[in-house]
Amino acid sequence: MRWALVKVSLAVTTMVVLAFAVPLGLVIREMARDRAFSNAERQAAAVAPALSITTDRDQLERVVASAGSGSGMAVHIPASGKTAAVDLGRRRAADGDIATVRRLGRASTTEVPGGSTLLQPVALSTGEIAVVEVYVPDSEVTNGLATAWAVLAGVGIALIVGSVAVADRLGVRMVRPAQRLVEGAHELGEGKLGARVPEEGPTELRLAAVAFNAMADQVVQLLANERELAADLSHRLRTPLTVLRLNAASLGDGSAAEQTRAAVAQLEGEVDTIIRTAREAKPQTVAAGPGAGCDAAEVVRERMAFWSALAEDEGRKVRVAGVDRPVRIPVARADLAAALDALLGNVFRHTPEGTAFAVDVHNGEDAVIVLVSDAGPGIADPEAAMARGHGSGSAGSTGLGLDIVRRLAESTGGDVRIGSSVLGGTEVRLWIQLDGRAPVRRGHRGAVRRRRPGRLVSTFNRSRSLP
Repeated sequence: MRWALVKVSLAVTTMVVLAFAVPLGLVIREMARDRAFSNAERQAAAVAPALSITTDRDQLERVVASAGSGSGMAVHIPASGKTAAVDLGRRRAADGDIATVRRLGRASTTEVPGGSTLLQPVALSTGEIAVVEVYVPDSEVTNGLATAWAVLAGVGIALIVGSVAVADRLGVRMVRPAQRLVEGAHELGEGKLGARVPEEGPTELRLAAVAFNAMADQVVQLLANERELAADLSHRLRTPLTVLRLNAASLGDGSAAEQTRAAVAQLEGEVDTIIRTAREAKPQTVAAGPGAGCDAAEVVRERMAFWSALAEDEGRKVRVAGVDRPVRIPVARADLAAALDALLGNVFRHTPEGTAFAVDVHNGEDAVIVLVSDAGPGIADPEAAMARGHGSGSAGSTGLGLDIVRRLAESTGGDVRIGSSVLGGTEVRLWIQLDGRAPVRRGHRGAVRRRRPGRLVSTFNRSRSLP
């Protein structure tokens, strides 16, 4: 906007300067020409009184010399009776031009090599017409013209520079508030809720800044209210959880009782985490700085140890691959555990007992892939299942679990895809980026394909079926 205003000012000022400078330059040239020929007329007029009195050559030579014209003046006196024609000075004009001026009796100018001549007729006492010729060189016609044009050009350039400087200052006054408004909008869009815009500049931009700041304050207030509501709703779960914990404590010994008590303890911990996160407004995914994140292989082994007991009770065959060595990812441990629990919980919730499933971890140069596959009936509409709150369409499916997994992957720049597994059921692929690229911004429907590392492609083909 600033440069656009400067360009417009430059174009308009240039046109105005040209509109005035070009005609003025032509006028100055004509004035210089008129000045030169006026001087020539005065020189010719100085000789006319002497011609009206005498035609003596010697006397006329003295008059011509006293006129101060040097070799630039000539006098042509025609023959009369016994008096021969007299020519004083250097003739430059053609005989025809001199005869025409003598016949017409009025002054005339004619072009000659190196300049022009003024032919002035003068009546003699004998009744004849003499012609005074005054030479006007081109240098005299253009004398002072270059200086005048240079001054005119300098004034024009000064006007253009001045107008551009004024337009630039005006542009800065208008553009800076607009830039601050754009920067504030970007910061607010990136989650910096403290972003505000100075209320300055032109009236329209000042009003826009006031509206933006009011909107930002409203967003902060709405988020604070939402966090408090989430904390209050989560706190309501404490009472039924307390009853469930007391009942689990009375179950006695046994693997099922221990699993139940562990699940209740984990659920209480998750509720506490939700309440603290909502009250403190901390992000769920922490992956900043060297060494941040977790070991995906360790988390998978831990969660599979929990789910394997339940799988054994239901007669499900389980396989885990790719967890024999550390796999570092830029994701918080609790977030990865929650995502795995959501995926494995879907397997137990939406497939019949006895359905086999597998978890594979593939480590590449710039990404880690976690595959959760099963031998169940599959998902009829994978894209709809990824929509938050929609789910697979079956009873008890809300779609929030897959949305948690999707947000976890996109926080690293990765994605989530649902497809068919080699076991015959559903395969959920969790792609986690390692190179720190910006998160992929898109909707809930599907994911954008990206480059696959060669190690991952070859790993896919090695172990994706149960032994």
